[in-house]
Amino acid sequence: MKIKLAILEKDQNYLNRIVSVFSTKYTDKFEIYSFTDKDVALSVLDGARIDVLVANDVFEIDVNALPKRCGFAYFVDVADIAMENDQRAICKFQKVELIYKQILSVYSEKAGSISGLNLGDDSAKILVFTSPSGGTGSSTMAAASAMHFAAQGKKTLYLNLERFGSSDVFFVAEGQFDMSDIVFALKSKKANLGLKLESCVKQDKTGVCFYSQTKVPMDMLELNIEDIERLISEVRLTGSYDYIILDMDFGMDKDSLQLWRQAHGVVWTGDGSETSNTKIYRAFQSLTIMEQNADLPLTSRISLIYNKFSNKTGKALEESGLKNVGGAPRFEHATTEQVLKQLSPKDMFDKLI
Repeated sequence: MKIKLAILEKDQNYLNRIVSVFSTKYTDKFEIYSFTDKDVALSVLDGARIDVLVANDVFEIDVNALPKRCGFAYFVDVADIAMENDQRAICKFQKVELIYKQILSVYSEKAGSISGLNLGDDSAKILVFTSPSGGTGSSTMAAASAMHFAAQGKKTLYLNLERFGSSDVFFVAEGQFDMSDIVFALKSKKANLGLKLESCVKQDKTGVCFYSQTKVPMDMLELNIEDIERLISEVRLTGSYDYIILDMDFGMDKDSLQLWRQAHGVVWTGDGSETSNTKIYRAFQSLTIMEQNADLPLTSRISLIYNKFSNKTGKALEESGLKNVGGAPRFEHATTEQVLKQLSPKDMFDKLI
C-alpha cells in the first residue's frame, strides 16, 4: 500500500525535481500527484483519497475543509521554521531523506492503521547490553557492536532504553525528531506507531540507525514495561532490521527479566577488577537460583565481555559458568569515536548469539 501524496507548488521547476526524485527514490512508498493550481488540487483530494497534501506557503489552505483522512503541511523556504499558519512546516531546501521523513510523520498522525508497513518479518536478532557492574562501559560496547554489524552490511538499530542514556553520545545524523516523539506516540496509544518509528529514525555515517535522545531526560521515565514491549515489537514487525541492539539499565526485577527473555542474547560487561567480578558473579549466581525455581531459561543466553581490562590489575572470572567472549583494554586519552573505531572491528561480537 502506497501513501498518496499531493504536492501543491508554485515553482514548476522545483515541483518537477522533487516529483522526479521521490518517484525514483521512494517509488514503493508514494503515489504522487502534483499541482500548481490550488483549486484543481483541492478538487481532487477527496476523490483520489489523498493521504497527505503538502502546499507551498504562498497558498492559503483551509485545513478544516480538507478530507478528514488527509494530513497537511506547508512547504517553506527557511529551515528553522517548524510551524506556518499553525500547521506543520517542511523546509523545501534540505536533503530529500529529511523531507521524506517529515512527510511520513505527517501521514503517521492521520493514518488509522499500519497496513503500509512490511509486517510479518520478525527475523531481527535482539541483543541486550547491560551490566550488574557499573562504570564498565556497557553502553560503549553496545554502540561498538551496532557499528560492527552495520559494517558487515547488516541493517542495525541501536536503541538506548536507559533512563538517562543518550544515543547522541555515539551517533550523529540530521533530523528534527527524537525519542520524545516516540514516547508521545507510545503513551497516546497510536495505532500507527510503526510509521512514527520510521519517520523518527536517523542513520549515522557508520550505517547504524538510532533515535536521538529525548528533549527532556525525564521523558524516558514515562515508559513502562508495556510501552517498551510494544516499542520493541513494532520495531521488529517493520522488518527493517537484522540486528536490534538494546542498551538498558541493569535490573533483575520481573520487568527486566521479561525483556531479557525476548532477546537472542544478553551481554554483561566487566573490567576484571575485584569489585566488578564480585558483582557479576553474585548476579549470575542469583539468576541461576531464579532459573532453578521458575521457568526462566536465561543463563545460557548471557555472555560476558571485558572492557577497559588491565593485565596488571584485572583478572578474568573463572568457573563462574558465564560464557566469556573476549574483551578489550583501556584506551588511554582516546575520544569516544576513537574508542568505537578500535572496538567495533573485533570478532568477539560475532560470538554473542
